[in-house]
Amino acid sequence: MPIEEAVNFLKDVPPFQFLNETVLKSIAGSLSMEFYPKDTLILKQDSSPSKTLRIIKKGGVKVFKITEDGEEVIVDYRGESDSFGFLSLIGKDRQATNVVAIDDTICYLLSKEKVLKLLETNPHFIEYFLKLHFTKYIHETYSEMQTKSQRLGSSDRILFRTQIGDIARKEVVTVNEEVSIHEAAQVMAKSKISSLIILDENNLPVGIVTDRDLRVKVVAKGKDTNEPVKSIMTLPLMKIDARDYCFEAVLKMMRYNIHHLLVIKDGNIKSVITNHDIMLLQGSSPMSLAKDIESQMTMDGLIPVSKKINKIVGLLLKEGAKADNITRVITEINGRLISKIMEFAEKKYGQPPVQYSLIGFGSEGRKEQTFKTDQDNGIIYANPSTSTEAEEAKNYFSDFTSFVTESLIKCGFPPCPAGYMASNPLWCQPLKVWKKYFSEWIHTPTADAMLKSLIIFDFRPLYGDFELAEQLRNFLFTMLEGERVFHGHMANKIIQNRPPIGFLRSFVVEKSGDHKDKLNLKIKGVAPLVDIVRLFSLERGIKETSTLERINALKDKHTIVKEYADELDHAFDFIMLLRIHHQFEQIEAGKEPDNFINPNALSNLEKKTIKDAFHLISRIQDLIIERYRNMIL
Repeated sequence: MPIEEAVNFLKDVPPFQFLNETVLKSIAGSLSMEFYPKDTLILKQDSSPSKTLRIIKKGGVKVFKITEDGEEVIVDYRGESDSFGFLSLIGKDRQATNVVAIDDTICYLLSKEKVLKLLETNPHFIEYFLKLHFTKYIHETYSEMQTKSQRLGSSDRILFRTQIGDIARKEVVTVNEEVSIHEAAQVMAKSKISSLIILDENNLPVGIVTDRDLRVKVVAKGKDTNEPVKSIMTLPLMKIDARDYCFEAVLKMMRYNIHHLLVIKDGNIKSVITNHDIMLLQGSSPMSLAKDIESQMTMDGLIPVSKKINKIVGLLLKEGAKADNITRVITEINGRLISKIMEFAEKKYGQPPVQYSLIGFGSEGRKEQTFKTDQDNGIIYANPSTSTEAEEAKNYFSDFTSFVTESLIKCGFPPCPAGYMASNPLWCQPLKVWKKYFSEWIHTPTADAMLKSLIIFDFRPLYGDFELAEQLRNFLFTMLEGERVFHGHMANKIIQNRPPIGFLRSFVVEKSGDHKDKLNLKIKGVAPLVDIVRLFSLERGIKETSTLERINALKDKHTIVKEYADELDHAFDFIMLLRIHHQFEQIEAGKEPDNFINPNALSNLEKKTIKDAFHLISRIQDLIIERYRNMIL
């Protein structure tokens, strides 16, 4: 058998691909090869343990067990580059399963002696075969994808590797809250600092005063400088741990629209970090874009700024960010952009006749947007007290929401093809109508009601009176209590979208059309995970809308999630990251981004990881079928 051919094959097969050339040649020199015609029983249940590890070069096998009742239980299908016989080889027990060739199959055989030696000398083999493949090797896959990202441009991944404590060197200067504004300003001037930490009578930090506070709250308003400094301090005082990474500081500053954070180390005040420190660290950052958005005074000025959002995604990819990092930053930036548009709308049409809240659905509601996606939003407004007020509200929001929709289009957010937008009168309604919608969907779970529930039950407030959205969410969970029939209908909808894996563990791809030989990562990868976690969240009354936040909240509240939490977390983040990489590469090439990838373009490790993710989805869907057995159609 040609050694070079075996070496080239193993270079793309985990975990052999992590071995050096010398070790690979040694392994290849000891390999033998066997051919198994279709339907050959290669390993037999309850027979003596296997003496070799078999690596499939071509073809495929079915792994199954025969129960005491004579029933065949399929354990797995394995194809090219997969292996079998490992547990039997290293164990003292008899062979636990049957392994049958489901096609003409060729395998490389590696002796027990060689396998044991590799386990002793190579940590990758121990990790791969003796630990959970998915949760361990996801990190190797991330590393491989980050290498691809770095080809897109140079970066030191500064935001994600630099701890706050490494750059927070500004000395903390404090004054008591009863000190006058005049005295506080003198302290700032003498110390040449832009912020001052305010202490209470117990010498605990309770607020911060910045040079901006002096300009806006004192100078601009002619405030008496003899008043105590506590009258102009900003509350609450936002803190960050010195061990956190700078990325977390960026998020906090954008989320709370602040420029200073108090740095805490081992429970004590260490320093103050500013947005200027972050910008100097990186040269450019999401903070600069958020500030640019905030400074715009007209829609014409906002439009070109919005075009820079895609560049931020590229920047984060180059820095080695995981999908969760990217979506959190983009959520904050998009939120800032939407808020600015809403401010322009209120300025144009005046204050509304009733309180309202703009809410986001779908990926926007889940805080999982990447590159700009379709608009998915609606408006909840307070119940009008009179028919006149109701008519005023209807007329006001008709023009108002049309302006918002058109403005979002100008900023690169296309309209929703299905019309899930606030400019559609269906999704711009008083609170009582929204409650009626939810009640009808839950009590009469038709196919249309289920579709709307899957989209809209992920809502979250984006702007306005958040209390209205909170009232609607509380109503939703009150209505869902004990509604097993509704949950059953949702479960039935979820299990119909099965992962695209065939009998030979090959990918099931599009057979024709523009996306022939490709698979849809959004529909077949992201969507089933989102749907599964949403179902479990609605079962347990979890109010978080982000998929990863829901998984974390469910760990101690749902038996299935408790068992699979880490795998769900990794699967979702990996598929999202793969999707982001794909779309960014398309944008860089001047193409319109989509969700279709060619599996043949993936590395073996990426294929392995995404197959594991699909099998995880399939396992949990089977558990859902069992959970709702009497309700699944």
